[in-house]
Amino acid sequence: MRDYNKYDVWNSAVEFSTEIYLITKSFPDIEKFGITNQLRRASVSIPSNIAEGCGRSSEKDFARFLEFSLGSTFEVKTQLVISKNLKYLSEVDYDHLIEKSNAI
Repeated sequence: MRDYNKYDVWNSAVEFSTEIYLITKSFPDIEKFGITNQLRRASVSIPSNIAEGCGRSSEKDFARFLEFSLGSTFEVKTQLVISKNLKYLSEVDYDHLIEKSNAI
């Protein structure tokens, strides 16, 4: 088994998810069960899938969970675009989060 704590990508993904939580605090209350919830869940899924994959014994399973993590990253990017379009995110915050998601 692999130690997910040693992977830079896992650490970056945890930091990214934490930032998503902090930024979405300023989203409108009407979005509590909408885009706010979706962004938070998808962002948490990124490091969670990396960690879960590290617990798998085969390379094939590990790779499959990394693909799930990548899919969640794409999901977050889509939700960030929508959030920016709705003016929930500033251009600066959007650019910053997209840059971080690209690094992941």
